Amino acid sequence: MTATALDAFLEALVVERGAAVNTVAAYRRDLEDAGAAVGGGLEVAGEEDLRGYLAGLLQDGLSPRTVSRRRSALRQFFLFCAAEGYRPDNPADRLDAPKIGRPLPRHLAVQELRALIEAIESYDGVARLRLGCIVELLYGTGLRVSELVGLAMSDVPPGRDWLTVRGKGGRERIVPVGGPARAAIDAWKAVRHPRHAGGGKRSRWLFPSRSKQGHLTRRRVGQLLDELAVRAGLDPDRVSPHVMRHAFASHLLEGGADLRSLQQLLGHADIATTQIYTHVVEEQLRRTVFDHHPLASGSGC
Repeated sequence: MTATALDAFLEALVVERGAAVNTVAAYRRDLEDAGAAVGGGLEVAGEEDLRGYLAGLLQDGLSPRTVSRRRSALRQFFLFCAAEGYRPDNPADRLDAPKIGRPLPRHLAVQELRALIEAIESYDGVARLRLGCIVELLYGTGLRVSELVGLAMSDVPPGRDWLTVRGKGGRERIVPVGGPARAAIDAWKAVRHPRHAGGGKRSRWLFPSRSKQGHLTRRRVGQLLDELAVRAGLDPDRVSPHVMRHAFASHLLEGGADLRSLQQLLGHADIATTQIYTHVVEEQLRRTVFDHHPLASGSGC
């Protein structure tokens, strides 16, 4: 692999797709690993070389999901190389993806979410209002925890029933805010100290803290949810910001939302990512048939 081709590909990821730093670093690691494993490097690799490389990863014990990600990186890289003239062919075009069992996202039942929300009342004063705002935003909007802690005060002006959210790759989206979440935001803002918790500067963040970033960290939000889960009588291992996001998505689908709308709400660039939630739709269809079709009960027509 020539450094020129790799560097040009990574630059295109940033410029054309708005890829985040961590995403670009992951592509670089995957492609450099493949180049080191294939004799002669990727610039001369053929289809069988790449098949052998991916098969070796599976034999070494890497998960099918990890191998699938490496395959995707190779396919995208060689597609770029062919389009830009770095290679006359695309040896990754026919690479088969390893079979991956679909992981169903973990989420909490509605009654468990209610228990969490009720447990917030066991906190006092400012802590109660801040935690209430965090939980209502995670469950009421489906924000990623990175999006939650990165909310600025300007993103949540008063009297507005939607938020401006900056997601992966710097993409902005509008997220509707329901009544409970809006009330929780207003209640928290009414008591939130306008200055940074550890200094004299005025903080721009909705959730300011003494952290290096100036706002609550993702880890700290996770710790707060662990403590809340214990107070609610739930296993803290089952409660996390990501599980709250999954609960938002699953409960919306159970209520009749469609996948395309859910894709926009979650900020997924590809609807294939949103399709992990189709198990909810499938279960609804199964119940519809079993509950309403005359033959499902065995009674006949």
